[in-house]
Amino acid sequence: VGLHTGAATTLRVGPAPADAGVVFVRTDLPGRPRIPVDGLHVVDRGRRTALAEGTAEVHTVEHLLSACHGLGVDDLVVEIDGVEVPGMDGSALPFVELLRRAGIVEIPDAPRRELSLADAVGVVEPGSEAPLAALPRESGLQVSYTLDYGPAAPFPPQHVTVAVSEDSYVREIAPARTFVMESEAKALRERGLGKGATHENTLVVGPEGPIRNALRFPDEYCRHKLLDMMGDLFLLGADLRAHVSGLRSGHAGNALLVRRLAALVRAEVDLEERRSRRLDIGEIQRILPHRYPFLLVDRVLDVDGFHRAVGVKNVTINEQFFQGHWPGTPVMPGVLIIEAMAQLSGVLLLRKLDNTGRIAVLLSIDRVKLRRTVVPGDQLILEVETLKLKARTGRVRGRATVEGELAAEARINFMLVDA
Repeated sequence: VGLHTGAATTLRVGPAPADAGVVFVRTDLPGRPRIPVDGLHVVDRGRRTALAEGTAEVHTVEHLLSACHGLGVDDLVVEIDGVEVPGMDGSALPFVELLRRAGIVEIPDAPRRELSLADAVGVVEPGSEAPLAALPRESGLQVSYTLDYGPAAPFPPQHVTVAVSEDSYVREIAPARTFVMESEAKALRERGLGKGATHENTLVVGPEGPIRNALRFPDEYCRHKLLDMMGDLFLLGADLRAHVSGLRSGHAGNALLVRRLAALVRAEVDLEERRSRRLDIGEIQRILPHRYPFLLVDRVLDVDGFHRAVGVKNVTINEQFFQGHWPGTPVMPGVLIIEAMAQLSGVLLLRKLDNTGRIAVLLSIDRVKLRRTVVPGDQLILEVETLKLKARTGRVRGRATVEGELAAEARINFMLVDA
């Protein structure tokens, strides 16, 4: 049963393709909606981690996700016929056993993304002012937590630090069970929470310790906070190389930290994509047949699929055409600016596998406008955009600028022919 709803649910785990991530499937709802596991789908439902996609939700996912994190399972389909993940014994250990029984397969060609920090990332949990921080670490993940509810608490302050590995997670974190203070249990029930909580699946903490139960660790309460932290950090979608440390923080603080870290992951992905979309002169020469002195694209700054490209032509006094155009007043011929745009168009469209072994031959040029002279020392920024592309013909719009000022523009039609 679910710890908060008290409703009985059946959960089934199954394999997923590499890089698919973990996805919940609500088998009880029309269309079997899928709910991806990531920070973008987190919704606040209080005292638990919940995910939503449209109107479909799944609650109390943190113990299962903690087990996934600890065991390194990052591709999984989780079918569930209700809104809340079963509470089991209140720890992650039953989910560890479930995943191990299902069998965990390592895919060597699909490594999980890693995130290393250059600087500390800190947040303060809204409402409670509880701090949580991720500190740079050379390798691996280390988690720390300090649980201090003050002098009136039924247990003294606790502090636990674990360098996370599969073995340390299973031994030191996974068995720790969820807990609630006896003094707040009634209030939670009145709020509609904890309907499925019992002394068998929740440590109810009274003045003398757990009621009708026994601790698995002297500091089990603190260790369960690490369990929840591991589950919430799994939403990042990357292996974090850091020391994450919390003080009285909970799910809200964890979610806020994940959002901050996810922004760093997105920035890193964007940087990698920008780098992968750049081409140096060697890569340009592998695509174009042109060579010195008629190769007029020095570098490609960005390629967006087969739709748009931005390149650079650095204009120097050593260009051969300046010897005759004109001595004493060197000006880059306008037709060569158009040619540079045409060559960048070739880079854009000849990257396609279907076009390997072809060259782009000009058919016609129209709407040509030459707006300013280009002289030695100028850096010509070339931009081309595909307007139409068929199997053997294409049409692009090109622009060339110097320091943001338009130098030339044209529409270029060409044919792709076998080299």
